[in-house]
Amino acid sequence: MKKILLALLVLSSGLVSAQAYRTYNQNHELKFNIGLFLASTTVEGSYEYFLNEDTSIGGTLYFDNTPLNYNGNFGIGPNFRAYFGYAPRSGFFAEAFGLYYSGEIDDPEFTGSTLNNRYNTTAIGIGIGHKFATRSQKFTLEFNAGLGRNVNPQEYQNTFMYRAGLSVGFRF
Repeated sequence: MKKILLALLVLSSGLVSAQAYRTYNQNHELKFNIGLFLASTTVEGSYEYFLNEDTSIGGTLYFDNTPLNYNGNFGIGPNFRAYFGYAPRSGFFAEAFGLYYSGEIDDPEFTGSTLNNRYNTTAIGIGIGHKFATRSQKFTLEFNAGLGRNVNPQEYQNTFMYRAGLSVGFRF
């Protein structure tokens, strides 16, 4: 009986495995910028794909009914993030981003049609933020802010642009 028990114990030990670090199968995250929506009715959604526990790539897309808002009425752009801290895929992060956006400006200096006041521009910038994740790593809350420089601004347009947000996310 002892020999059979020992044989079963040895054979079953191959089925048991222990890991020092938790494996993460949820590499995709969808986010909605609730802070920007409440402040300016702009609808902004983001996607983030985790390359590993410390870095990710992603993209942002936003729409607004008012083309006269600061960052226009449409924007799309990529980002790259690096996370710092002890918790994987959360905590303090720094990001580099690009953004293509369009809109209009209402300036009394430019009279005539609104065609003269429309712009399409590209910005490159950096940002920082902090992400909190639930214990199950399914839901996230994120604060972020960034500053970018417009690559080709018009004479009536600011040289710098900013981004800010309070986002809620879901990982899958």
